[in-house]
Amino acid sequence: MTQARTNGRSWLRYAPIAGIALALAIACWAGAGRYLSLDALAERSAALQAYTREHLLLAGLGFVAVYAAAVTLVFPATLLLTLAGGLLFGWFTGGLLTILAATAGATALFLAARTAFGDVLRERVGNGLIRRFADGFRRDAFGYLLVLRLSPLFPFAAVNIAPAFFDIPLRTFVLATLIGIAPGAMIYASLGSGLAATLAAFGTSRHLELADLVSLQTTLALAGMALLSLLGLVLKKRVLDRPRRVEGRADVASDA
Repeated sequence: MTQARTNGRSWLRYAPIAGIALALAIACWAGAGRYLSLDALAERSAALQAYTREHLLLAGLGFVAVYAAAVTLVFPATLLLTLAGGLLFGWFTGGLLTILAATAGATALFLAARTAFGDVLRERVGNGLIRRFADGFRRDAFGYLLVLRLSPLFPFAAVNIAPAFFDIPLRTFVLATLIGIAPGAMIYASLGSGLAATLAAFGTSRHLELADLVSLQTTLALAGMALLSLLGLVLKKRVLDRPRRVEGRADVASDA
């Protein structure tokens, strides 16, 4: 009886991940992608803006809920939702809501992954890339995760899941995520805040591309993203690649 209860509890650890996978499958089957596209946003922008003006609190709560769900489900719509946040709430409020929602969704995915797989992978950490990540998080979990967040080289979903395998404290994960995603969220929200003028100029008569959003305001936002990318490269070189250089010098010293 005790063994059966233990086995039952061991299977329950996979329930959150299974629920996320099921919800993602249902969202894809239901065609959620049709409603989370730039064209769909263009078609409904006037109605969404009117609703936001009349029901600001409900619109904000709904935005946070949808955004957090998209992050948790790893649904490829977070960039569009960040733009929508800037369009509906302005760059500052939209950016703050994005940071809150993205952190909530990332934390939910992190906890689900840690519950399901954390112990399993930690027991199998050996050499190579996994060992480098483990050593980096063990050395300075907050700083290491902050660099991963700031650098656009690393997919957002991957950085949500990877720390779950290396025994990162929840408080550290949440704080590093809040700070690390803030610059990108504000930049993309600023890009979205210029959508209204673009949509008014182009209307809904043709398919929109991100290139259609280019203006002085969006150019400044994109310049900010370029600087953020450069910062990410510098931080990656100085922090993430440091163990490799240290190991290389250690090998040379041992050979001598």
